[in-house]
Amino acid sequence: MAGLSSRRFAPRLGFSLLALAGLALFVSLGRWQLDRAEEKRALVGAFERGGERLQELPAGLSPVERYQRLRARGRFDPTRQFLLDNMTYDGQAGFRVLTPLLLEDGRVLVVDRGFVPGSGDRSRLPDVAVQDSPREVVGRADTLPRPGIELESPPATGWPRIVSFPRIEEIGAALGQPVFPQVMLLDAGQPDGYVRAWAPAAMGPDRHVGYAVQWFGFAVVTCILWVLLSFRIEESPK
Repeated sequence: MAGLSSRRFAPRLGFSLLALAGLALFVSLGRWQLDRAEEKRALVGAFERGGERLQELPAGLSPVERYQRLRARGRFDPTRQFLLDNMTYDGQAGFRVLTPLLLEDGRVLVVDRGFVPGSGDRSRLPDVAVQDSPREVVGRADTLPRPGIELESPPATGWPRIVSFPRIEEIGAALGQPVFPQVMLLDAGQPDGYVRAWAPAAMGPDRHVGYAVQWFGFAVVTCILWVLLSFRIEESPK
């Protein structure tokens, strides 16, 4: 005669270790997304503060707060421009055009004139010509974009020069002049620019919070599955 069955909570060691590892991973990823959301909030705040007032480019080589709107006067150097490679806009590959602005005191301010699409043929670079007449430019201070993984790139030659994630010091070395440590994101209303849809981040903080909720949800599901699958059915003799 069949005995009565009962359920006993008896977690298996291997399954428990696997669930613990998954739980730690999901919680870690969730916390990382929350940290990223906080970073993005800080960037959004800096972007908003930077637009509150316009200030003159300071003397010397000391940086200002990121996204501060600046005004500078000088002449563009159309003969020594940089094409920042591996850039995309609206799904199209291309370059961001970095043009040196020669200041009266001998310094250089690198002006990001925006995105220009590529032709797909490296032998046909986009026409980024610009006049070298005296001018006033207005934009926001920013840093050059950095890649997720740093890779060694071959030395670039010729002008305009294709560069892949250079540092401002490398641009200064190529120009042979002291360079202001931040680039200027040229305002959309300024002439001689290209696509300039400037934003503090491609992904807003709310998106990161949503991803964090998903990872924490996976952690909760992992705990529930561990509990449910740790019960064993046992039959007791009658």
